[in-house]
Amino acid sequence: MATKFSYGKIFLLGFGFFGASMIWGVYNAFVPIFLADKFHLSPILIGFFMTLDNIAALFIQPPVGAWSDRLRTPIGRRIPFLLVGAPITAFAFGLIPIASVLPIFVACTSTMLLSAALWRTPVVALMPDITPSENRSQANGIINFMGGIGTIIALQTGGVLYKINPNFPFWLGSGLVIAAALVVFFFVKEPQNYSETEVQPGVWASLRELINSQEKSGIRILMAIFFWFIGFSAVDTFFTLYAKNHLGLPEGDGATLLSVLPLFFVLFAIPSGYVAGKIGRRLTISIGLGMITVILVLLYITPASALLMKIAPLPLVGIPLVEGGPRMLTLAGVMLIFAGIAWAFVNINSLPMIVDLTSAARIGTFTGLYYLFSTFSAIVGPNLNGFAIQLTNNNYNVIMLIAPVFMLISLWLMLGVKRGEATH
Repeated sequence: MATKFSYGKIFLLGFGFFGASMIWGVYNAFVPIFLADKFHLSPILIGFFMTLDNIAALFIQPPVGAWSDRLRTPIGRRIPFLLVGAPITAFAFGLIPIASVLPIFVACTSTMLLSAALWRTPVVALMPDITPSENRSQANGIINFMGGIGTIIALQTGGVLYKINPNFPFWLGSGLVIAAALVVFFFVKEPQNYSETEVQPGVWASLRELINSQEKSGIRILMAIFFWFIGFSAVDTFFTLYAKNHLGLPEGDGATLLSVLPLFFVLFAIPSGYVAGKIGRRLTISIGLGMITVILVLLYITPASALLMKIAPLPLVGIPLVEGGPRMLTLAGVMLIFAGIAWAFVNINSLPMIVDLTSAARIGTFTGLYYLFSTFSAIVGPNLNGFAIQLTNNNYNVIMLIAPVFMLISLWLMLGVKRGEATH
């Protein structure tokens, strides 16, 4: 569909990812704190709660992606989902911190997460719609750069705002979602030259096609995505509680410590796309998986006191090790910096590999397959790790032992992949 690569158009599309990443960053950082401190849930129940949205999204995002392939409106086939879903998402998200009883809290989070699932896949599918194959890793780097900025604001500014008033990070996120949706609507125009010559297979038929194919690259990539998101989503979900219980940091400082990971993800999002353009997507992903495995093992074996060792002053994303003291980069922060770089190598190049397994007419469907596997892993990961934490008498460090196992499984799967590189 796309014939020309436009940096400007991709940056504007990135505003959609900016808004989405802002709300996910706030949600993952502070909802577990509410569940533990306000509603007094156990780690295993927190892990289960943090997957309820993914269970619903598992059934919404893949078919919505295929639906968006078939939809025809004057404003395009992807944008209508954003215009319906984003306002509902913003409204429900703003109500989350003021819900005083658990059933209302669940109603707000469920509404927000279901509505977010409605527009996430179509907006992601817009990137390959407007980008030639050989530029998709670079384009995915750009939009993830924008999304990473949203995550940094969620963790950095959100951590500061949370200390002032726990409501403020959520209200900021709601406003940014609306602003991001308006930018995409007014400035990103979808291509209209749709293929109408044949009925395309849906999500499940496409998945069966990949499973039954003699060449297993497609299903190997999808299974690798499943396993690496088990590892990453589990760490992401429990990091603020890990920082509080294992490292002894306040909740806000735990979110601030984590913010160096998305910061360096952002800084290396665009370079990782260009690295893949030089050495290939499969090799770039494999290098990233190897790096992140080593880092997680180091976080597990290094004593908490050593992880908080001062390395250098670091404004904004450093943490004060004493009340009112200067913000410092710690050893844990250094490890998270390299984890952010490794995650950029992995995450930036996976979606382009998936959509380059198929034709332009089925981009939404294969984007839906990407989310089918990543969402299912986001259900398994927090539950598995919540169970492991409870089984080890609330030892939050155990997540740093389990996650690398899944990264290694992903690495093994990627070594057998032969398709998904850029076409020219």
